[in-house]
Amino acid sequence: MQTVCKMSDESRRRPGPALRIAIVVAGVALFLCGCNTDQQVAGVPEVPTDYRMRHPITISEADRTFEVFVGSNRGALNATQRAEVLAFAQNWRHESTGGVVVDLPVGTSNERAAAEAMREIRSILTATGVPANGVAVRGYHPPAGKLATIRVTYPRIAAQAGPCGVWPEDIGPSFNRDYFENQPYWNLGCSSQRNLAAMIDNPADLVEPRGETPAYTMRRTTVVEKYRVGQSPATIYPNNNAAKISDFGN
Repeated sequence: MQTVCKMSDESRRRPGPALRIAIVVAGVALFLCGCNTDQQVAGVPEVPTDYRMRHPITISEADRTFEVFVGSNRGALNATQRAEVLAFAQNWRHESTGGVVVDLPVGTSNERAAAEAMREIRSILTATGVPANGVAVRGYHPPAGKLATIRVTYPRIAAQAGPCGVWPEDIGPSFNRDYFENQPYWNLGCSSQRNLAAMIDNPADLVEPRGETPAYTMRRTTVVEKYRVGQSPATIYPNNNAAKISDFGN
């Protein structure tokens, strides 16, 4: 006798426990993938929120150049040019990391006048403290139709930022993720960083603080002594009202 087991239509349509678990796991995975809209597209750089990270101030060695304009019929420097060369030489003592390089025009109408002015420039540099072997003179041929100048250059440590004015994306309405998340545009803060780098006196101040200098002992002693005996440590100027023209507002 042969027994034949027949499955009902309901049991054939009903999935097994393993299949139901697989369907639930796949649905959850698809849900999580659909909600993850913060994925970075390949090849597109992530824009930092902090402008100091987008436009960092870097410290590197750069050249500082001073140009001396010399006419064809004038060899000596005028009073203003002498003061400018002297100030340039004093800055060399303060911030230079190497010698001075002078580019002297050759084959121009003011070649002879520039050579005469060069002797005066060298004497000012030497008198300020630039060693004689620290000044290198080389000739150059300027473009035609351009006034040839004497270019004096020395290397120094400088702080730089930028370049600014870079717009990799349109800041108007778009379907980019940064627009919908109200992220700052790329060029924001670049000019502030560049201006700060140009105004800094010592680029090393951006890395570490300077060492303390000795205090003014005489003034400190005076102030402490007044405080000890109960007097006001404020500075009293006996003639502070000598330049007054009215008592209005007092």
